[in-house]
Amino acid sequence: MDDLKKTISDMAIYEGLTDSDLDSLVRIACEKAFQKGSIIFFDGEYSDGFYVVIAGRIKITKISAKGKEQILYILGAGEPFGQLALYHGGVFPATAQALEKSTCLFFPKNPFLKLVSENPAMPFNMLAFLSRRHRELALQIENIALKEVPERLAGYLLYLLNEQKTSKPFNLPIPKEQLAYLLGASPETLSRALAKMVDQQIISMHGKSVTVLDKNGLKTMASANH
Repeated sequence: MDDLKKTISDMAIYEGLTDSDLDSLVRIACEKAFQKGSIIFFDGEYSDGFYVVIAGRIKITKISAKGKEQILYILGAGEPFGQLALYHGGVFPATAQALEKSTCLFFPKNPFLKLVSENPAMPFNMLAFLSRRHRELALQIENIALKEVPERLAGYLLYLLNEQKTSKPFNLPIPKEQLAYLLGASPETLSRALAKMVDQQIISMHGKSVTVLDKNGLKTMASANH
């Protein structure tokens, strides 16, 4: 019980909650484990609650009528998903799938909404998170519509570099094929863009490991205008 309370209190969406609020969340939370490749919920499926990642990585996707996958988000520890359906529509607006063996906390819909009705301040951090996610999605749509693949890729690599806050090599968090879908590109186009960066000595690659050799060059590529 204490371990679960500590896990919840460490989540950014529940930052600043009182002990009483945390205890209330502990009483309704349920830990769920998912194997790599497991579907957590499907687009259009009835929402019976939402999740927060404890460990592992989850991808959120939309599938077109022609079967093409578009990755919207890659989520890691501490990040919630499925929460939009709590307040709007009652069904999940996208599909969630475990990219690797993952553990999540599940918060059932009705008990959670009852807690929120008793303490309206509780969802503020969650709403702030949703707002950030919407800004990220808007930026992603803008990038796909207005930028070429090399620019999108450069921006994504800069994001990964800045996330780790060091100049050390980092691993691509998802396979190249899925990265292509995330960036709105074909796997072949992505491979050519990566090869060009290597040829220009902007990055070096060994398998999934990426080393940024020329950060300024990467910035220039990310902001290039056509």
